[in-house]
Amino acid sequence: MRFDGKVVLVTGAEQGIGRALALGFASHGASVAINYPAAPDKAEAVRAAAAAHGVRAIAAPADVRYADQVARMVAEVERQLGRIDVLVNNAGIYPRAYVVDMDEQTWDDVLGVNLKGTFLCCRAVAPGMIARRYGRIVTIASTMSFMGRARGAHYGASKAGLLGFTRSFALEVAPYGITVNCIAPGTTNTAQPRYGMTEEELAEVARQHPMGRIAEPEDMVGPALFLASDYAAYVSGQVLPVNGGAYFH
Repeated sequence: MRFDGKVVLVTGAEQGIGRALALGFASHGASVAINYPAAPDKAEAVRAAAAAHGVRAIAAPADVRYADQVARMVAEVERQLGRIDVLVNNAGIYPRAYVVDMDEQTWDDVLGVNLKGTFLCCRAVAPGMIARRYGRIVTIASTMSFMGRARGAHYGASKAGLLGFTRSFALEVAPYGITVNCIAPGTTNTAQPRYGMTEEELAEVARQHPMGRIAEPEDMVGPALFLASDYAAYVSGQVLPVNGGAYFH
């Protein structure tokens, strides 16, 4: 699955799953735009690692909660790289909180990044994809799209919302040769689970896992490449769980 000549924008690509996806696309020939809301040093390190594959790579700062920043980011990526063929909505946050203790700002921030950010990025790239009658959109959801977890009502709501958004948006853009799909990872070895779990708790999750380990960010690369490729040209509005058999839906 080569992506030579294609341009891929990955949101939240300065670390974790986003970083793995950006480097995965670069290693398969794509030009990549590394979106990040802060931490420019991390983003530059990812950009340099992507460019080492011999492709064009740029950093693309924006907080995806804000329409004006998203619009500027997309315009700048299109100016520097020519267009956007593939959008990967990966940006997400998960500050743990019980509902009774959660303030409105925390709720708004999680829904803003995880759900509204996906909407804003899709809305921004869609006109170009529609004009070219080609596009691939891959959104990183979660197993919490299907199941609950204490201290995660806001995150679960945002990730479940992504499934409904994906299915509806897929119907809107299907006539233009654009596909829209989700990947739903299980617990993954990134910074995110460590905001709410100790290393001992994370190790226990791994021990109880059917495969004896939690996911690595790189486990999401193959599924994303497939959904963004022409091999999946007739796959749209779908969700692909990538959790090693830990959860079925």
